[in-house]
Amino acid sequence: MKTKSKKHIFWIIIGIVLLNSIGMSVVLPLLPFIVGKYLPSEQIVVGMSALMSVFAACTFFAAPIFGALSDRYGRKNILILSLLGSVMGYVLFGIGGALWILFLARIIDGLTAGNISILFAYISDTTEPKERAKWFGYIGSAMGIGKLGGPALGGLLGGISLSLPFFVTGALIFLSGLATYFLLPESLAREKRIQHLSLNSFNVFSHFKDIFSLKQIKLLLVLGILFYAGLGVFQFNFTIFLKDIYKWGPVFIGTMLTLVGICEIFSRAVLLPWLLKRCNEKSIGITGLIGFGIGLALILLSIFIPSVFIIALGVIFIISGEGLFDPTYNAKLSQSVDESQQGKLQGVNQSLQAANNMLIPLGAAAIYFYSPAILYATATFIVLVAVFIYAKYIPKTKHNQNSNE
Repeated sequence: MKTKSKKHIFWIIIGIVLLNSIGMSVVLPLLPFIVGKYLPSEQIVVGMSALMSVFAACTFFAAPIFGALSDRYGRKNILILSLLGSVMGYVLFGIGGALWILFLARIIDGLTAGNISILFAYISDTTEPKERAKWFGYIGSAMGIGKLGGPALGGLLGGISLSLPFFVTGALIFLSGLATYFLLPESLAREKRIQHLSLNSFNVFSHFKDIFSLKQIKLLLVLGILFYAGLGVFQFNFTIFLKDIYKWGPVFIGTMLTLVGICEIFSRAVLLPWLLKRCNEKSIGITGLIGFGIGLALILLSIFIPSVFIIALGVIFIISGEGLFDPTYNAKLSQSVDESQQGKLQGVNQSLQAANNMLIPLGAAAIYFYSPAILYATATFIVLVAVFIYAKYIPKTKHNQNSNE
């Protein structure tokens, strides 16, 4: 595939990710009000948590299977199936009518989840190893743009009708499916696909066993688990932290979240490509982890020294560190297997993140209830362990060793 043609395809992928991100974040401001139609006010938080947990649990079981299916039948077909499942889920959620319908909608969406892991596998199929971190960074930046614009659009549409944002989300994801069908070629050649599926291919735990049996991948996945645990603490807890510790309202919290979006876009779309031309991926990844840990430590410090400046600086370090580590980590992960296993690997990776989304909020809530300081001290320590593992046990990427050292 020619370089110009490749870039054209990659920008189509970025557009698909942007549409998906806008679509998913459009509905966020409306969830409490939708759930509030079926539950009393004191149970809304429980209902929302249950809906999130159901989706994460379904994703945990489905993502590795969808990844393996893409290794057998190609990325494009499975990606379209995953997108159509999301369309059904959001349309059903918009129709509503009963709480069980909302749960059914999230189950359908969760069981067909996996489009991000398949897109990562698609990029791994069609790029040289040294290009992947940059394009994974662009994907994350597109998600950040969607997260910035989506909630504002959701608020406007929700003023017309609570159901309208969910139908708009379904339409945006359907457009992504059309773009995939008409504009994206298949990335995995038939001769590189696995030749058959067994019943074991539909056993999620067999995929975990296969992937974790590879020593270097096992260490990488442990590194990822630690990083996403620290990130999960921040994502789940930060708005509650600002409300409880600093007594901030929606306007101030919204302003801080805007800073999150700006930092995410800048670190992934501007800073990361600049650094990739000058440093090896391992150095960038370690720098990102250290910055991430410093940011969590600054949030911890802000408990004892109340300061908006310290909080803002902590957010800048956390999001910039994430923006440097996450794409280089995913690039390193993708370089650990050949094309025929990319789907399975990315599926297992997404499944692990879904498990984090189920478990970390529960653990973080329990620790936070006891002591916010202990929660952020624990998260900082987890990231320090991740830095140690990366620096000591994860080798540098071969294509960087020659060019950057």
